[in-house]
This record gives sequence, structure tokens and C-alpha cells, in this order.
Amino acid sequence: MKQLQYLFFKLLSKVFHNNEIKHNFLRRQGIQIGGGGNIVANICTAESFLIRIGNNVTVAEDVQFVTHDNSIMKVSPSCYNLFGYVVIGDNCFIGQRSTIMYGVTLANNIIVASGSVVCNSFNEERIIIGGNPAKKIGTWDSFIAKSQDMAMSRYEVKEMMIKHPEKFVKKKIRK
Repeated sequence: MKQLQYLFFKLLSKVFHNNEIKHNFLRRQGIQIGGGGNIVANICTAESFLIRIGNNVTVAEDVQFVTHDNSIMKVSPSCYNLFGYVVIGDNCFIGQRSTIMYGVTLANNIIVASGSVVCNSFNEERIIIGGNPAKKIGTWDSFIAKSQDMAMSRYEVKEMMIKHPEKFVKKKIRK
């Protein structure tokens, strides 16, 4: 039922070009969300009250927030679960298909690369983290220097395909 409700609010957000519709739905589930962001992922967890997302945060599609873990029960049958907050600072970007584990806090101004598994907290700002487990892989300054000439808005893509195809990112072939 929550999934269907989420899809409904996601559709309303697109129709009315207003992310706050979807964000308010997530807030009603118990998630703390600051203003000005864009939460694309369907954040679905039984402990939504353990998730805190700052201002101006983008959470891409298929991002998972893990707020508990039952594995301790296999090691110690008298223990049932491990719980922890997931705290995302202001002005962060969480890339598509990333997983943020319980107990993790990310400082302000962090980019999480797509597909990352974030098992540890990061308190350094203006960094890029990625991998499994996630580690620091760059800084905002190096990312700007490397990518600034290729940046464009969604509305420019079709025009750039024709007029400036060199502006598209090309990955190096590794041997």
C-alpha cells in the first residue's frame, strides 16, 4: 500500500513540478527532510523515524536506506536486531542504486557515487565517496576541474548531441 501511495505522490510531484508533495508524503511516514532537495528514491523502511536528510539533498532512484540489521541474531540468539540512524548532511548527492547503512552520518557537501555501499560515517566536507565499502575517491575541486566543460542541463542535451558531441563524457578503456 505504501508503495502505491508513494507512486501516486511521485506522479503528483511530476505533474505539478513540485517536489514538496512527495517530500511531505515521506515526512508523514516519519522521515526528517530539510527543504529544497529532490528525493527521487522510494525510501521504504519500517523505521523511517531513523532517517534524517538535510537541506538541498538529492537522493537518486533506487537508493536504499538500511536502518536495521538482523544478522546479530545468528551470532547471538539472545540479540534480535541492530538499529541506527541514517543522517545525511546539507547539500549532498546520493547516487543511483547506492546503499546507506544504519549508523552512518554524512557531513554536509558530500557526493556518493552511484552503486556505492556506505558502511562508515564521513565527517570531511566537499568530498566524493564511492565503492563497496565506500571510501574517499575525490574532492569537489578535482571533480569541477575534470567535468566543468562537459556540464549541461537536461534541456540542452538534444541540441548538444548535434552541435557539440565532444561535450559528452567518454570513459577510458582499461586494460
